[in-house]
Amino acid sequence: MFDVTWGGEQFRLLPQKAAYLPDHGTLLIADAHIGKAVSFRRLGVPVPRGTTSENLALIDQLLQLHDVRHLVFLGDLLHSAHAHAPDTLAAMGRWRERHPRLDVTLVRGNHDDRAGDPPGWLDIRCVDEPLRLGGLALCHHPRPRVGAQVVAGHIHPGAMLGRGFDRVRLPCFHLREGVAVLPAFGSFTGLHPVDRQPGDRLVAVADGQLFEVPAR
Repeated sequence: MFDVTWGGEQFRLLPQKAAYLPDHGTLLIADAHIGKAVSFRRLGVPVPRGTTSENLALIDQLLQLHDVRHLVFLGDLLHSAHAHAPDTLAAMGRWRERHPRLDVTLVRGNHDDRAGDPPGWLDIRCVDEPLRLGGLALCHHPRPRVGAQVVAGHIHPGAMLGRGFDRVRLPCFHLREGVAVLPAFGSFTGLHPVDRQPGDRLVAVADGQLFEVPAR
């Protein structure tokens, strides 16, 4: 774990590509993209199966490790309308049945606009950004907000390490003045290299561990 203070709140970065606010009992997950694999298969692209179950099992693990009362998805919970496929929704339903007392909120993102809200029986409250929590503005799009420190997703930030053939791209947390961007949580998502500016902090995820990437 990697603790920082953000918006006056204790903000704990987790190696599972999520963040935890211990004072609020709140777990933050960005860009789960549930149903992305089935969306690609519907287009005839052969991609691995089981990514939805993998993502939900990882959420289960996080709920066991931390005292979570409120789970907030920072946008792009569902990848597209194809994510409403029966098998995908059935897996989500079984997950919800395992956590009936958990308060779950979705801050809508751009993919949620196309996919539509999850079915009501999943008991997921859906809101538009920003969702205010203490000194934080919980959003999908990483844009500064007056009077709050933003926590967002959308970008799928990646840190570039090494050079030439030894160069590797790792998912990372990107902290810039006023805006913290979480890595994409979903197991079937890409990475966008961060355009690092002076003062930025990058905390990369590798092999289940976190490490801060030094500035050049």
